[in-house]
Amino acid sequence: MKPLVFLGGGRISAALVAGLRGAGYPGRIIVHDRNPEKLRSLARRFGVHAEPSLRAAIAQAGLLIIAVRPTNVLTLLSEAGAIPPGAVCLSLAAGVPLAALRRAARPHIAWARAMPSPACRDGHGLTALAFDRRVPRAARQRVRHLFARVGAVLEIPEREFDAFTVVYSTSQGYHALAARLRAARKIGLSSRVAFLAAAHGLAEGVRALETNPAALESLLAEAATPGGIAAEVMRAMRAGGYEQLVERAYRAGQARARRLGR
Repeated sequence: MKPLVFLGGGRISAALVAGLRGAGYPGRIIVHDRNPEKLRSLARRFGVHAEPSLRAAIAQAGLLIIAVRPTNVLTLLSEAGAIPPGAVCLSLAAGVPLAALRRAARPHIAWARAMPSPACRDGHGLTALAFDRRVPRAARQRVRHLFARVGAVLEIPEREFDAFTVVYSTSQGYHALAARLRAARKIGLSSRVAFLAAAHGLAEGVRALETNPAALESLLAEAATPGGIAAEVMRAMRAGGYEQLVERAYRAGQARARRLGR
């Protein structure tokens, strides 16, 4: 099996490599980055082969993962030189569509896009995939199996990619928990109790829906006993424009993703 090659040794590459190593991935992993310290760190932590030469890294690739900032993707491809025939190229760059990737590389290249969660580092990731129509079935399966090692995998239409990128981020879970903690402290809870209570409300709410997501509305109705505390909290959230605020935030993130891809 030809090596898995990462172009870019940043946080998402490190998370994916950590998850793959933790899952017992048997293949050789090569990482190229212009920052020597990043390469040394990845080699030391995960036993990857650090390749300082961009073209030497690409020449060895069976599956080539582009993991640089969206604004740097097209420049990187212009410097890349020849990509081996048969290699599948996979971009992790938010906002950069398949059409732009095809224009920037040679016509024989088969492209896919992936949007993996940093939670893949411990096997709890969620990855969205979109494939160019020219990607062969066997290559698609290889890509799916790779990301399935580090979490759940969804294949979605590319038109949904920007919206998915906005909604799936674990950062929103951290942000929601932090907001709940601050509010809990202000109404009188100690730090420890605030964390346990706020985290329980989020984590157990999600856990209750893992096997039956369609039960969300019924669980909301069950929790909101008329005249009860939960009903009053939810009423105040709605009155304060909570849902509209989330939608505005998502639209702002979606617009940012589109600007990055230009």
